[in-house]
Formats: sequence, structure tokens, C-alpha cells
Amino acid sequence: MWAAAPLLLLLLLLLFLLPLLLARLWRRRAAPLEPAGRAVLITGCDSGFGHLLALRLHRLGFTVFAGCLSPGGEGARRLQREAAAGRLRVLRLDANHARDIRACWRGQERHLSTAGFWGLVNNAGISTFGETGWLSMEKYEKFADVNLLGSIRTTLAFLPLLRKYKGRIVFMSSIVAYFSLGNGIYSMTKAAIEKFCDALRLEMKKFGVRVCIIQPGNYARSTKIQPPVSAEEIWNELSEEEKAVYNKEYVQEWANFFNSILSKGSTNGNEVVDAMVDALMSPTPKARYMVAKVTEKALVFACALFPTVVMDSVLSYALSK
Repeated sequence: MWAAAPLLLLLLLLLFLLPLLLARLWRRRAAPLEPAGRAVLITGCDSGFGHLLALRLHRLGFTVFAGCLSPGGEGARRLQREAAAGRLRVLRLDANHARDIRACWRGQERHLSTAGFWGLVNNAGISTFGETGWLSMEKYEKFADVNLLGSIRTTLAFLPLLRKYKGRIVFMSSIVAYFSLGNGIYSMTKAAIEKFCDALRLEMKKFGVRVCIIQPGNYARSTKIQPPVSAEEIWNELSEEEKAVYNKEYVQEWANFFNSILSKGSTNGNEVVDAMVDALMSPTPKARYMVAKVTEKALVFACALFPTVVMDSVLSYALSK
């Protein structure tokens, strides 16, 4: 019996890998979808991935609705300069305000062709740094509102159109949905949006709507979502109770550690945009696109494989150094 165990294990492994290999071959052979006449709405196009994606999709031939928090800002002005008349429209869109979302919805209906509303990319988000007790309840509410509820508001507003045209919904997550290193508030919102996507993906299958998650690694130098942190500013915002527990030296060490991580981020944001484009154009898009370094992927794999007590020990040791 035990002699057959290796053979049985190999068989199970082949049964697991075969569908993945066949799916990869099918993805390579299938022709990408034709962008002409298809409209895509992107949130958070002022800078970063959203800005790059809006330009890329416009050049590919999509009709692009670029949602910007500041329509008069430099990022929005650059989009307007590079846009051909009528095919890239810059819209004011604050996902925290239902009126902006309703205005976008009405704008989409007026400009849809027979191909219709093809994609919604929930890209807008914010990030910050700090241990759990350093952050106020107001900041937790703000992050939940922008990173989680904002995406949900936009998705619910456009679901009727997406179901009608059997389109795509793309969400921006992060590998920190699996672990946290000083940015627990950001990790919290990304883990929550992943669970929302998992439910939505299954529910939308019957309508022909595909739901995809993008999971970038450290691309801090490619976006403006997380600027370098200031230990002085963090200290000044701490409550008296927190100041009694911590000291400035500790806060400075944490800030230095976090800034060193940010400084190692990739500058090639187009790697993430490539995944977003594939999610919108592939006939067989993946449920998840992890765009990260090998070491980052290994950390995610370890978090999924090893018991929590083991990973807590490893991460605690790393943070202590």
C-alpha cells in the first residue's frame, strides 16, 4: 500500500496541474477582444496605475472614461492633451459621493455604442503607515470608505450596464491582503475587497460578467499612493496615551524601516497595467493577477502554506531587526 503512495501523489499532482496547463495553452491561442466601440470606466486616473491604464486603453482603441478626483489637476490635464476628440473623456469622480457616480452613469449611457459598456476598473485608493493604535477612528472610517465602500458603490451603480453588455469588472488589490508590515489599515481594506470580489465573481458568472483582481507587489515608486512617511508628523498626531507607550526613537526606526521598503519599489508601473489590460481584453481572463517579485510571491505562498503561529514568528523577527 505504502509503495503506491508516491505514484498516487504524482497522479493527484498531474490531475491538479493538467487543467492549469490546458487553460494556459488556451489563453495563448485565443485572440484578444476587439477594443473598438467598447467603453471602459476607470477610477483614480489622476496618477499611478489608473493614469497609465487610461492612456494605454485609449491608444488601443477603447472609449475611455477617466475618473479623476481633481479634473483640473495636472494628471487630468495630461489625459485631455493626449486624448483624441470624443474617445477619452475626463470626468470628476469621487467614489465616496453617490452624485458623482450617478453623473458618470448618465454620461456613459449617452456615449455607448453597440458594443456598449465593457469594463469597470476600480483602481482608486489611498494608503498610509502606522501601528494599529496610532491611527484614529476617523482614519479607519476614511480608509474603509475610499478603498472598500467606494469600489462597492461604483460597482453597484454600474452592475445593470455590466450585466447588459456581459462586461468585465477589475479591482485593484495588493499582496498585502495576505500580510501586514506596518500598514495594517491598508491590508485590512485590501483583504476585505478580495472577499467582496470572490462573492461577486461567482454571482456574476451566470450573467457572463467576469470579475478580476489585480495584486501588485511593491510599486510604491510607480504611484503616488504612499509617499515617504515622516516620523515627526506621526509623533505629532499620536494621542497622549500612545506617546506614553512609545517614544520618538521607536517611531523613527519604524519610519526608516517603512521608507526603506518604499525606496525598493519597482518603477515599472506598466507591468501592472499589462495585467489590467489582459483582464479587460483576454477571452479567458484570470481571476487573480499577481504582479510581484519572486521574493514577494514566495512570502505570499508562505503565508498561505504555513500556520499563522509560524508566520507571526517570522514576521515579528523581521520587524524586530
